[in-house]
Amino acid sequence: MLWRRHRGSRPSLPGNQIRTTWQLASLLIDYPTEDLVCRVPALRAALGNVPEPARGHLSAYLDLVVSTPLAALQADYVDTFDVTRRCALHLTYYTYGDTRKRGVELVRVKQAYRGAGVEVSDAELPDHLAVILEFGAQHDLDIAWKLLCDNRVGIELLHRALTDRSSRWLPVLAALRATLPVLDGSDEEALARLIAEGPPSEDVGLEPYALGPTIPVGAHS
Repeated sequence: MLWRRHRGSRPSLPGNQIRTTWQLASLLIDYPTEDLVCRVPALRAALGNVPEPARGHLSAYLDLVVSTPLAALQADYVDTFDVTRRCALHLTYYTYGDTRKRGVELVRVKQAYRGAGVEVSDAELPDHLAVILEFGAQHDLDIAWKLLCDNRVGIELLHRALTDRSSRWLPVLAALRATLPVLDGSDEEALARLIAEGPPSEDVGLEPYALGPTIPVGAHS
């Protein structure tokens, strides 16, 4: 696949800065809760280890968290990520849709976690963006880097969908993109094809593949 050419690339930023950026992005792309609001001062302090421009993007979202009623933020989150499939946070959906091939890909992601010593549960599909970022920040940056680069075009589609909505979560995606390789001509071709055709579809269930890491989304420490 064209979008897997980046797998051999290496991060251009120091590992500790990437981990901090990914950890913050993981928390901020998750469903907003009262706990998140209470942790804003600590999250702001962590921004000192985040490089620009990602720092500015994440700071902008934290400003939004403290200035927006939590109920409004939660309702907008559901409307953005749970109702609108164009803004799916499950990255393999963009390239595989609801097909058997996606099921195989989810198993591959699960096996990647296991290779790093992280066993999985049924709490969350393993391709959820917050889960991959948490895994990279807390367990294995290199494996998470490969998984994110495998899905680089999907991340770009998500970013464009959030841009079209002028979404509150656009700065979080912008911060993540600042840590990843830029798209080149071949990627752009793959992106244009996915935009034109959309994800493939089949009438199959994904229940056997509904496997996530032991740290479920929404349970970050």
